[in-house]
Amino acid sequence: MKFILSALPTAMMTVAVMSVPVMTYASTDADSIEVSDDVTPVAVTQIIDADSPTDNDKLTVAPFHTVPNPQHAESQALSTLIDPITHKAVNNSYALDVSSFLSLEQAQKLLVQVSPKIAANQAAIAASEYQTDALRTIDNPLVFARVSASAYHLDEDIDLSSLRSGIVNEVNNGVDNIVPPTADLPDFGELVGERIPDSYNLKRSGSTSGAGLGVVWPIYTAGRTDALTGASDARTQEAMADSVLDKNELYNTLIERYFKAQLAIIAAYLREDAYDTLQQTDHMAERLFEEGFISRVDRLEAQSALADAKSESVNANNDARLAMIALQRLLRTDYRIKPTTPLFVSSRPLPDVSYFQDLALNNHPGLQKVAAKRAQAQQLHALSDTGYKPTVLLYGYGQVEKDPSWVAGISASWKLWGGLDKAASLASSSAKIRQADLSEIEVSDNLLLLVEKNWHDVNNAQSRYQALQSNVDLAAEVLRLRRLGLQEGVNTTVDVVQAQTQSLKARTEQAQAANDYVQSLAALMQSCGTPLAFNAYLNAADIQLPTLYTEQ
Repeated sequence: MKFILSALPTAMMTVAVMSVPVMTYASTDADSIEVSDDVTPVAVTQIIDADSPTDNDKLTVAPFHTVPNPQHAESQALSTLIDPITHKAVNNSYALDVSSFLSLEQAQKLLVQVSPKIAANQAAIAASEYQTDALRTIDNPLVFARVSASAYHLDEDIDLSSLRSGIVNEVNNGVDNIVPPTADLPDFGELVGERIPDSYNLKRSGSTSGAGLGVVWPIYTAGRTDALTGASDARTQEAMADSVLDKNELYNTLIERYFKAQLAIIAAYLREDAYDTLQQTDHMAERLFEEGFISRVDRLEAQSALADAKSESVNANNDARLAMIALQRLLRTDYRIKPTTPLFVSSRPLPDVSYFQDLALNNHPGLQKVAAKRAQAQQLHALSDTGYKPTVLLYGYGQVEKDPSWVAGISASWKLWGGLDKAASLASSSAKIRQADLSEIEVSDNLLLLVEKNWHDVNNAQSRYQALQSNVDLAAEVLRLRRLGLQEGVNTTVDVVQAQTQSLKARTEQAQAANDYVQSLAALMQSCGTPLAFNAYLNAADIQLPTLYTEQ
């Protein structure tokens, strides 16, 4: 990517120079922000990306939403699109028209539509909600139908010899017990045995069919269903808290990449500006050398400084290109994203740290996740407690036949012994409840400390930015005097190069301080669980750095 320097007319400039103060009021309420004075437009030099069109062309990106928002639902049907980064097909999506020039607020809206992480979390929440809906009907009557049809064929030889011997013996013993032994009496056992064959061949075939209706209705489950659905609801709340955590982290990542791109573009502009200045210095040194006012060493030093400035300018342009690509990847476009929201600093002090700590305790999704964990533990405890109570069922079944038969009744069952140890189960769930309570204390302590750190980081960055303004003014004045001194023969080219280097350093450090302020403020808002409140401070800021891309 190559950057081209071009002067913009005054009318196209919509941001303020750092040294122009603007009287602006912002209350701690994000909804009440007023701007009393307009910013004076100024002309600056703009860095233009020569690899892509400079007009506000609208291009297309495929979001990961499974359901379109209402604005698109009527005009566009869901379809399968290709992800511009991985080139994989994404089902149930719709195309978005996205400008290559994006403000931070526009980028935030786009992020939630194209992020695969957010879409995956939405799917997890939907799955948990559907699971809860499925559990709600577990106590409803279960009606089932049974239909059967079968055919059979039986062919078997049955051995009757043992049966025959047993019968013969039983008959003989019975006769001996009743009638005294007499020689003239026949052997009754043998007579019976002669009529029983040694084996019998059994052959049968046929078919059967049947149908019936049955019902089972658990009329009392001792609260097991409520406990199961409650635990599933709590899991849904945990999935929602995880989704908010991920979304807040993505918002913070967006701000980090968005303003790092702005900082890199400003650094590239400053390097280009320094290179232009040293070109003028080199030209002046060449004339002075030809007229004999400076030595050859001074002339060579000017040439060396110019070569270094050109190399630094190329490196800065490459860094800016990489920062813009990182922003492009996050927003999943196949073209370069040009940020139009400038870096900013507010000269007004932040509210007291206790205000932000209260926000964190009331809004941070980490505490909401702990609460969901505790709710799950409570429902598991209730479920374990039902092990001591019976289950009561109504049941019935009827055959659908010409002469139908049926059965109906009620049953109650208790678990007396075996399976999971009920006492150990209760103790386990009680321990999980205690774990959640102690985790809430730990998370709260960590949040309060994190908010305190981020609050101090914002104040430190604000103080440093304001302190560096004097360095910027001093370095600019020294550079002006050194260049005049070179023309008069009072200063050398080394003096001018040193002054130029000091001026570049002061301006770069101040831009870095502005980025530190922005990143610390974003971290503070994320630690409070209110990442979008960052926009209120952005809109109320009274110091804005020049932006090198403006909305077309």
